[in-house]
Amino acid sequence: MKVIFTCGGTAGHVNPALALAGLIRARRPDSEILFVGARRGNERDLIESAGWPFRTVEISSFHRSLTPKEIKHNLVSLRNLLRSPAEAGAILDEFPADLVVGTGGYASYPVVLAASKRGIPTAVHESNAIPGLTTKLLEKHADLIMVGFEECRKNYKHPEKVLVTGTPVRGDFFDLTKAEAKAALGVDDGRPLIVSFWGSLGAGEMNRQMARFLALESKACPFHHVHGAGTVGCRHMNEYLAEAGVDLSKTPGLEVREYIRDMGVLMRAADLVICRAGASTISELTALGVPAIIVPSPNVANNHQEHNARILSDAGGAVLLLEKDSSGETLFETASAILSDPERQKRMSAAMASLGNIDANEKIYAAVMGLRNKHRK
Repeated sequence: MKVIFTCGGTAGHVNPALALAGLIRARRPDSEILFVGARRGNERDLIESAGWPFRTVEISSFHRSLTPKEIKHNLVSLRNLLRSPAEAGAILDEFPADLVVGTGGYASYPVVLAASKRGIPTAVHESNAIPGLTTKLLEKHADLIMVGFEECRKNYKHPEKVLVTGTPVRGDFFDLTKAEAKAALGVDDGRPLIVSFWGSLGAGEMNRQMARFLALESKACPFHHVHGAGTVGCRHMNEYLAEAGVDLSKTPGLEVREYIRDMGVLMRAADLVICRAGASTISELTALGVPAIIVPSPNVANNHQEHNARILSDAGGAVLLLEKDSSGETLFETASAILSDPERQKRMSAAMASLGNIDANEKIYAAVMGLRNKHRK
């Protein structure tokens, strides 16, 4: 069996494809798997570092601005869009797939479309609550649309094609129990653990707010707290901490890192997470049943992070704060209110877990294998 995964842009698009590819290889060792992404996308490093073969198509985004620079960019993107079907067709000629699965990103469009025109079974996984442009364009062509939550179904013109599977979460998030994770981190002295992050790059305004949050914590150290400032955000974090009067050397329970590399262990041990509302983060929170304070990024297409966050807040698993309404003081007061109320924590945890799909990878595998077998009949 030959399978093509096509994805790109962010880790939230790439990780579900990597998880499913790994499961297919484990279940069917004779399978041949190829990944296809954009020539200039960020996905190449993630995919090749995982050991999968990778091909590219020339495809790029469209920008809404009408400045001369953006108009020039869009003309290049239009040229790429027109040439990408031929590139996708050439890949299918060389690698005649039995199944094509797109998990988001512009590169998915020409590959899934070309496969559909050839009668190859196609599936799309959309990890955000609101379908992105690529998913919208592919909805009428794909045989199956897989989504994270039941609430997502209403956002599609062909709900009969939609299957709720959840979004896969890496296995290392479940290697330890909560107690084991706390012991491994040395945070099992009875104080709650807060984990906060604003994405792999960080966010300047939110890191500034978190410095103020840490300043309030440092007065009494009521919590353990690990904050991931991000690779870009970390450059200014010391400045923000100095402005807030925080000396981390005197507060051993509080820690700021450039990047959180043991996210699975930390989130497993966490009593509260403070974060954005990216699709991967949402799936991790719900799979683990961790209460959260979510400040969605206002700088994303279709405001999809706020839509993601509202699913969790409407269920009672998270408190949603818009960035314009957020501050270090507000975040600290909200966190303190949650962590000082064990019954509220239990309710939030149960509500979060009720949305989780810890067997998402199995559901997706069963769905795409069923699709492939149906086409073989």
